[in-house]
Amino acid sequence: MRGFEEIDHTADRAFRVYGRDMAALLENAARAMQALDGPRPLAEPSATREIEVEGVDRETLLVNWLNEILYLEQAHRLVCTGFQIYEVQDHHMRARVETCEGGRSLTHIKAVTFHNLQLRETSEGLEAELVVDV
Repeated sequence: MRGFEEIDHTADRAFRVYGRDMAALLENAARAMQALDGPRPLAEPSATREIEVEGVDRETLLVNWLNEILYLEQAHRLVCTGFQIYEVQDHHMRARVETCEGGRSLTHIKAVTFHNLQLRETSEGLEAELVVDV
């Protein structure tokens, strides 16, 4: 199963992400968002952060997760280099995020949106389409 692919969008950037389960979908979505944002500096992770995210449903959980990653990168000037989802339910998740110092905000993405958001079950697992504001 492929992890993600960019899809056409008129004004912003969009991607489709896949996962055999919700944890894999969340991890692949984080990787997809970073791939859309361009190359990252190659550095060894210097810290691991524990993140907890809540959402009223799976779609909100997905958007909140990605926006939390953007917050870490923009507010704390970090580069997120690895993701491990170790607990996930429809309304709550916990993850470890490996980070390194970025020196400045590297992201060009302003926010992950609910515009055209779709999350559906497929024969291979889950699939979601997301749009990010750039």
